[in-house]
Parts: sequence; C-alpha cells; structure tokens
Amino acid sequence: MIPRYSRPEMSSLWSNEERLRRWRDVELAALEGMVAAGIAPADALKVCREKAGDFTADDVARIDEIEKITRHDVIAFLTFMEQRIGPEARWLHWGMTSSDVLDTSLAMILRDAMDLILSGVTRVMAAVEKRAFEHQRTVMVGRSHGIHAEPIAFGHKLAIWYDELKRARTRLEAARATISVGKISGAVGTFAHLPPQVEEHAMKALGLGYANASSQIIQRDRHAEYFAALSLLGASIEKFAVEIRHLQRTEVREVEEHFTPGQKGSSAMPHKRNPILSENLTGLARLLRGYALSAIEDVPLWHERDISHSSVERMIGPDATVTADFMLHRFAGLMENLRVYPEHMQKNLDLLGGVVNSQRLLLELARRGVDRQVAYVFVQRNAMKFFEQGIDFKTALLSDADLLETLTPAEVEACFTPDYHLRHVDQIFQRVFGRS
Repeated sequence: MIPRYSRPEMSSLWSNEERLRRWRDVELAALEGMVAAGIAPADALKVCREKAGDFTADDVARIDEIEKITRHDVIAFLTFMEQRIGPEARWLHWGMTSSDVLDTSLAMILRDAMDLILSGVTRVMAAVEKRAFEHQRTVMVGRSHGIHAEPIAFGHKLAIWYDELKRARTRLEAARATISVGKISGAVGTFAHLPPQVEEHAMKALGLGYANASSQIIQRDRHAEYFAALSLLGASIEKFAVEIRHLQRTEVREVEEHFTPGQKGSSAMPHKRNPILSENLTGLARLLRGYALSAIEDVPLWHERDISHSSVERMIGPDATVTADFMLHRFAGLMENLRVYPEHMQKNLDLLGGVVNSQRLLLELARRGVDRQVAYVFVQRNAMKFFEQGIDFKTALLSDADLLETLTPAEVEACFTPDYHLRHVDQIFQRVFGRS
C-alpha cells in the first residue's frame, strides 16, 4: 500500500527487516524445541541465539544478492545465517521445510496486525458511542428508499453503527484466533524428521497454536476467514461513510466532515466543502473486498501444496491490513470531528408539512374502530394534498370531515409530537451500550 494510505505502526510490520526477524524467531524456536526433544545439542542453540543478531537494510540487500543465485528466498536467508553464525547454523532448519518458516512467520505478522486493527476498532467504537449519546434525542427524519419515512434520533442511527461494529469486532477476534496457528511438520506435514513435540514447543514459544494436521502448508481457509473479516469491516465502514456523504449533500446538510482552516475543496470553485474522507473510505473498502476474493481463491491448492497462493499473499497481506488499519483511524477522526446540524435536521423534518406522521394517524384511526383500509384512504388522500397542491398535512386533516368524525382537532394535533417517536430510545441504548 502506498504511504498516502499507510500508518507506520502497521506498515513497519511488513518491512523486509521485520520479515527476517520473524524468520529468525521461528528458526530459533524450532531449534529450541529440538534441544528440548534431545535432537539438537544445547550448545548449538546457545551459539545461534548469540550470533543470530538483528537485521539492517544492508543485511536485506545481502540476502537479496544471494537470492539472485539461489532463486529461493528461504535458502538465501539460511545461507546468510550460516555465514553469520558459523558451523552451528547447520542445526537451523533441520528437518524443516520452507513453509514451516513462511507460514508460521506469516501467522505471527497477521496476528500482530490484527491487534493493531482491533485497537483501531476500539477507537472507532469510542468515537461512535460518544457522538451517539451526544445526539441521543437529536431528532431527524428517517429515510427509506431515500425518501422521508418517520422521525428518528441521530443517536439511534449511531447506535445501529455501534452494534454493527461490535459484530465486526467479534469476527475480527475470531479471525485472529483462527490465523494464530503455525507448523513445524515438514515437507508434507507428516513429521517424518521431527516429532510433533518440537512443533508444540516452538509454537508455545512464539505465542501461537499449532494445526492439528497440516500438509506442506497451513490450510488457506484460515487466511480466507481473516481477509473476509477485514472485508466485512470495510463494508461496514463504507456503509457509514455513504450515509455521511448523503447527509452532507447541499440539499440535506445535516452533518458535515470537519473542514480545517486553509483546506481547499476544489481547484476551480472556492466555495466547495466536499466529503472527501468518506469518499476515500468508500474507495478503500472496494480494495478490501478484492483482497478477500483473492484469499478465497487461494483455498483450493493442488495436493499437499502448490505455489499459486504465494504471490497473492505477498500482495494482499500487507495491503489488506494496512488498508483496514488506515480506514479505521481515518473514520475515527471523521467521527470525532463530525459536524452535526440539528437545526437543518429539524428543517428537513418539517419539509413535507408533517406527512412523516402519517402512520401514527393511520394507527390512531384503526385503534378507534375505523377499518384499516378505510383509514389508509383517509390519511393518504390528505398526505397527497401536500405533494399535489402544497397544502400542509395537518391543515388538510383538519378539513377532512370523514376523519373528524373519529378524531377531534386536538387529537389530530397530538399525533404531531416528535417525542412520540423517541419514547423507546433509552431502551434501545440500554440494549446496545448497556446504559442509557
């Protein structure tokens, strides 16, 4: 992912230096397991630990030079380690296959990347919760099909978002557990050269679980679940962003992204204040969906393994995690600084002359004994007078002799109180947040 859409906390996990550190850690953990099992000498582990060292950009360049000859990245790494450590390095990678290193180190990086993503989810949820309580009773019009429906609290809308984020967090936590699995089971997963206790020891040292059974690789349904969880997270963020984009439209202007001093919205039109953050999030969500599809297509590999997944994961691993991490923090900042305009919400709520209260009139007539379909005709014909003649809905109702046979003018008036629609908002908040 390009630096424009990257946070260093996440992108550093995918640096070449960090990749080599993870390979080193896997090799040393496996060797430690071999020593514990009586397969390798303790002195070899001691020397390898002392001399393994860290990795610099120069080390990366040297290993890249070796790979030009070997045309194999893990062999190039092991060749470098043999040159650095000396004869004791012959115990590194003993009885192992490249995927033991690659899959286990990838699991470590994806696990740690998910920890950063979950931290971002926590920040987003805190921002959404704060704004939800701030606007728990800020009334606005609800919309279905993009058309005015009935009144809703803006905080209710945000409570829905928060509840969706809770589900996203549950999926992400499950994906973290699923991906946090490594293997040291050899070329086709049979433990032909190293017993299972070496794998168990190594995985415990690395903070991972182990696959109960594996081939040459960890099975890719685990990775597909991981990237699918990121994709669903992105879809939710896009949903929230699309809502903000709609609510920021000039004709609506109920909310607005923060516009900083000196910010410019257009090279041609100085008046422009565009929802660029939300639009950016919409675009990035499309990438996450593509990465998820690629991960799913990696699941059906040939026999014990082929290499068709490798190039995909080298791309989508860093790109998907960096993108999701960036989206979370961008959206958190958007919510923390979102401008909300209750006066515009009220203006739009009143835009159709009160027809948003039509269902309440319908139900009140039915409750008092009017056949529902008859009541529907009474209410609808008066609502249509606003659209067709510009007559205020309440005024039209108070001039309808048929309707006034059942409801008094005061009872009609009582059907236009906005608090009626917010009377259960505290219960909704209790359900979602555990408090109201």
